Amino acid sequence: MPVIRGIRLNNAPEIDVLIPAIEKDLATLPFVIDHLRRYVQHPIGRIYIVSPPSSKIRNLCSNKNCTFVDEKTVLPITKKDINYQSARWDRSGWLYQQLLKMNGDHIVNAKHFLVIDADTILIRPHSFVKEGKTIFYCRDWSQPEYFNTYRKLLGMKPPRPRSFVTHYMLLEKTKLAALRKKIEAIHQLTWYKAIIRSIDKKKQFGFSEYETYANYLYTTNPDRMILRSSKNKGLNMDASSLKEEEIVNLARQYRSLSFHKRKIYSKAPRAKVRK
Repeated sequence: MPVIRGIRLNNAPEIDVLIPAIEKDLATLPFVIDHLRRYVQHPIGRIYIVSPPSSKIRNLCSNKNCTFVDEKTVLPITKKDINYQSARWDRSGWLYQQLLKMNGDHIVNAKHFLVIDADTILIRPHSFVKEGKTIFYCRDWSQPEYFNTYRKLLGMKPPRPRSFVTHYMLLEKTKLAALRKKIEAIHQLTWYKAIIRSIDKKKQFGFSEYETYANYLYTTNPDRMILRSSKNKGLNMDASSLKEEEIVNLARQYRSLSFHKRKIYSKAPRAKVRK
């Protein structure tokens, strides 16, 4: 279901897009960008690709008319400053990308910006603002540790109306800044140090930027949020091998596809979220 590029639907505000990426994401990143421009029902100002220095990603940005951002300019720390690993797994880079998103308002120009994982493509039209309310795409399960960390960070139980971990989310610059400020006021630390210290580093899934931001908003003004089912489908295959007719068929049931490069298992139970 194509949309006409450049048409402002229902007075949809212009948004920017921010995508943290590394070279391993090049198998999916071109499709992520193309499908954003096809299916996001907002005028898109700029698409920012946040990455370690990489000539391959710089070339992709040039070819796709995106803005390359060296990740080292976004935060005063790097992945090397995060020791979040065990003998079996290393989640330091995973956490670092979440912190990059949490500081994304220092990169973008638009009031609202969409963050999306570099392995997820949209296959249906998406709107993120309706009648002044923000639309959040949700699912019905999450990782229990996300909410334990939220409680430590913000000193309150998360409302958890549904899970917000669906690989993309529209953020508002002023609200994101207010969240970081609140974390710093509670912990008397910079927000990223507070997050790193609040995680149980023995657990593989210790923090979610999506759960933290959206649950924080839900505690302050739930009436300004619209919750919709994400209908995301995970695929363990090469994105380039998926034919257009297959995407059309999948779009009858799903809104987005995530092409997982590897499976990461956790022994921790998934927590169901009340609808």
